[in-house]
Amino acid sequence: MLLAGAVVAAPLFKRIGLGTVLGYIAAGILIGPVARLIAGGEEILHIAELGVVFLLFLIGLELKPSRLWALRRDIFGLGLSQVMLSGVVLSGILLFILDPAAAIIAGFGLALSSTAFGMQILEDTGDTNRHYGQRAFSILLFQDLAIAPLLVLATFLAPYGAEDARSPALSIAIAIGTVAALVLAGRYLLNPIFRVIGNTGAREVMIAAALLLVIGSGMAMQWAGLSMAMGAFIAGVLLAESRYRHELEADIEPFRGILLGLFFMAVGLSLDLTVIQNNLWLILAAVPALLAIKALIIFVLARLFGSYSDDAVRIASLLPQGGEFGFVLFSAAASSGIFPDRIASILVAIVTISMALTPLTRRFGDWITSSAAWDDDVIEEDFADAGSEVLMIGFSRFGQITAQMLLAGGVEVTVIDLSAERVTQAGKFGFRIYYGDGCRKDVLEAAGIRRAKIVLVCTHLPSITNRIVDLVSSEYPNAKIYARSWDRAHAIALRKRNVDFELRETVESALVFGRHTLYALGLDERLAHEIEKDVRQRDEERLAIQQVEGLFAGQEKMLTSPVPEPLIEPKKRREAARAAQEKATKEDSSDTKQTAAE
Repeated sequence: MLLAGAVVAAPLFKRIGLGTVLGYIAAGILIGPVARLIAGGEEILHIAELGVVFLLFLIGLELKPSRLWALRRDIFGLGLSQVMLSGVVLSGILLFILDPAAAIIAGFGLALSSTAFGMQILEDTGDTNRHYGQRAFSILLFQDLAIAPLLVLATFLAPYGAEDARSPALSIAIAIGTVAALVLAGRYLLNPIFRVIGNTGAREVMIAAALLLVIGSGMAMQWAGLSMAMGAFIAGVLLAESRYRHELEADIEPFRGILLGLFFMAVGLSLDLTVIQNNLWLILAAVPALLAIKALIIFVLARLFGSYSDDAVRIASLLPQGGEFGFVLFSAAASSGIFPDRIASILVAIVTISMALTPLTRRFGDWITSSAAWDDDVIEEDFADAGSEVLMIGFSRFGQITAQMLLAGGVEVTVIDLSAERVTQAGKFGFRIYYGDGCRKDVLEAAGIRRAKIVLVCTHLPSITNRIVDLVSSEYPNAKIYARSWDRAHAIALRKRNVDFELRETVESALVFGRHTLYALGLDERLAHEIEKDVRQRDEERLAIQQVEGLFAGQEKMLTSPVPEPLIEPKKRREAARAAQEKATKEDSSDTKQTAAE
């Protein structure tokens, strides 16, 4: 039912311009609260939160530690200011209707925005790497960090709690120790483990390892009192410079997409229409008030931290809603007696409706901003890891020599190869090489094929080469394809696929080898080059004929005798060549003497 709802609603809402996120929520509301076909939306939401975990892991893969350090001012400056100011203002307003402990938890819970909604919209619009997208991400990242101390705060404010609750000092020590262990494991264990798994060649094992990494790191951080999303994000950052990052990204992406869609549907499923009906006027007043207050605070802070007006409006219109971590905080507060279940249900309804309105607030923000400002908004793409103008698939002996030629010419090359051993060895020599299967579109996407001008297919098996060429030519028609061919038949097959250039892996070395053999036999260098040129031309003409008439055509272009017509013995031919060379030398000498005399 959920899959059917997603298949129908997401394309429909995308078509009418409201976005897939709102489509998922609408499908959840229709299937759950309206039609009552599925109950227990909260249980589904608990599982679907893995979509947010996977999303944070993929975001971490895109951020090297150096890149994260560059964002520190926005994360710990703008992000901290937003959480603190929004939390204080909202808590102060709620003090008029709630007791202090409940007002503080509710206010700071509402101050958190939705990472799932914000990042999904940024990805859908391709704005993740724009200036405002980076600042929005920094705010969301700090909010994910803030959930841990807020949960600790809820424990302190609770009138009663679990008897085995950890002391604050122990909780902090466990959290620091877990983060340190995760960092050490990411630095010294993950790459060797993935190398061993990659050498097995079993794709399903690599997928299982990727899922184990994400969920395992998330659960470790959750045990330490932090969020699963935070653990997955740290694991992603630690693997951002790994040679296996593109394969991991391609393996996790389908799970992320499905579970994140399920998360949005679960938000709709978990809506309690009875609570909304009984407190309709309160919720109708609270939702726009929440959106307006947070949008105003975010706009002012973004301006204070140096954003242009249009960028500040875009950030404010993207992040005014409540967030999924608010559900976690409200649930913890209700279970510990900070406020009753009725208040928790109202807060959840306010957050859910505010999340549902996010695509509309975003469209409103785009409408009131100047479209001309986009021209000056430079995309801060990080090309240090992938996305070169040349993408090479396959890095055996042929590809290695080609890569050296390109690097010597100052051309950046991104290489992917399916041999974990070769990836490790090449990495020691400074090549930018990643583990991945070039036959998979998702791996090519992760390796930055859309930014590549030329795709070099240097794999050694004809069947693999043909699959890659067919995939690239159909999905990325603007990319030029240069392919390594195995033999004559394979060269013809590639030409029929209309590759931009193909070269048999042995033809050039054989021609050079033959030319040097002629040198050793005493043939003049100029004549040897002419012979090489003649053989090359005949070979090319024969290939053109065979491409049309078949592999056994063009026999007349072959040189089956030692010399061209008229046929003479090789010894006599060499003597004739020497005589011609001596004659030319004498003529040159005679011309020189005559010129000097004149």
